[in-house]
Amino acid sequence: MNVYNSLTRRIEELKPIADNTVRLYTCGPTVYNFAHIGNFRAYAFEDILRRVIQFNGMKIRQVMNLTDVDDKTIRGANAAGVALTDYTKTYKDAFFADLKKLNIQPAEVYPAATDHIPEMIALVEKLMEKGVAYQSDDGSVYFKVREFPGYGKLAHIDFDNQRTGLRCADDEYDKENVGDFALWKAWEPSDGPVGWDSPWGRGRPGWHIECSAMSMKYLGETFDLHTGGIDNLFPHHENEIAQAEAATGKEFVRTWMHCAHLRVNGEKMSKSAGNFFTLRDLLEKGYTGREIRYVLINAHYRSGLNFAFSALDDARKALTRIDACVAQATAGEVPDWAQKHLDDFTAAVNDDLNIPSAFAALFALVRDANGKGAAGTLDVFRRMDEVLGVVFFGNERKNEEIPADVQALLDARAEARKAKNWAESDRLRDEIAAAGWAVKDSKEGQTCTRR
Repeated sequence: MNVYNSLTRRIEELKPIADNTVRLYTCGPTVYNFAHIGNFRAYAFEDILRRVIQFNGMKIRQVMNLTDVDDKTIRGANAAGVALTDYTKTYKDAFFADLKKLNIQPAEVYPAATDHIPEMIALVEKLMEKGVAYQSDDGSVYFKVREFPGYGKLAHIDFDNQRTGLRCADDEYDKENVGDFALWKAWEPSDGPVGWDSPWGRGRPGWHIECSAMSMKYLGETFDLHTGGIDNLFPHHENEIAQAEAATGKEFVRTWMHCAHLRVNGEKMSKSAGNFFTLRDLLEKGYTGREIRYVLINAHYRSGLNFAFSALDDARKALTRIDACVAQATAGEVPDWAQKHLDDFTAAVNDDLNIPSAFAALFALVRDANGKGAAGTLDVFRRMDEVLGVVFFGNERKNEEIPADVQALLDARAEARKAKNWAESDRLRDEIAAAGWAVKDSKEGQTCTRR
């Protein structure tokens, strides 16, 4: 299994450090609002990565953090007039519900920042002892960027020619503001009730120290793999490396992987442009989690993804085609031609997660199964879906009860067809599809199966 390492800028084989177990840290959500589809592009990429690791017979221990204390969560809680824990719980619960809808496998550990303040304080204390951190006049603690010679190795930026010597108090800033960044932020009135006691006075951790402390607690001082969106590469991941390696004197992470941005209809997603969508927005428009997942994963993770509603419509057609073929597939001895498609699929996913080529192998299997017969192909479909997570094995759920609201739509559609009201019949068919069910007509009447 070969992947692109952002640190070395090379394709490298992914080999676990120990126990045939890949120890993986993935940057999770900042729970101040509902996650948007750009966020889920990253989480879907990380799910594919997780599945390919398992596909290759390796074990995995994944840790995904929940950032529940930072500038954004504090502002949101105070504006709403509720406790920080109550404010963030709404969005934590929504996040986990969204993961299920997108068939994203759960991580082994979901540490919340507010549950790990002691570990963060201990890490800051160690950095103070090492002489790479200092307390400012206002009581905040900063990391001395100039005292860590390797700073900038992940971003591959020559920081000697950048503006340095500044103090960056905000959790997020751009690369023009290279400077000492906050490890611990002194309490100020705008924080309201949010704060913890520390050796430097009351305050709270900076965003960057959270991930260093939690990742090392659950994965060790050196672990295999760290991922996130490309926007996290600098400053967040750069600062994680500096904090961890300055404290331990050890390599922090062997391999770094980053996925590219998602754009909507070719434009940056923003509320002002009217192209900002959460998963809930898309589900309310009648699309299913499976269709959304299909679009999110069907591009190489290092290439920008252009999200459009036409792509969702195309996904619905493609999945219907796959479903029809899988419904005819049977177990048994795998034909040589089907094994060839599985070999092509395996080569694609092991080539830096080349999912477009993997889908090409899947559709080649569908094409040949339709032409040569689908006998013996069921296990090949199952094997491919261990990675893709979008194939519906309808035979396993043929006895699933149809919900009452869907049955009511089916009954209404039957009446419309009886009255030869074809427009109403088509409208009801689309409404049934939006509810996640597919209806087919035959001489015996309607049949309805889960999409």
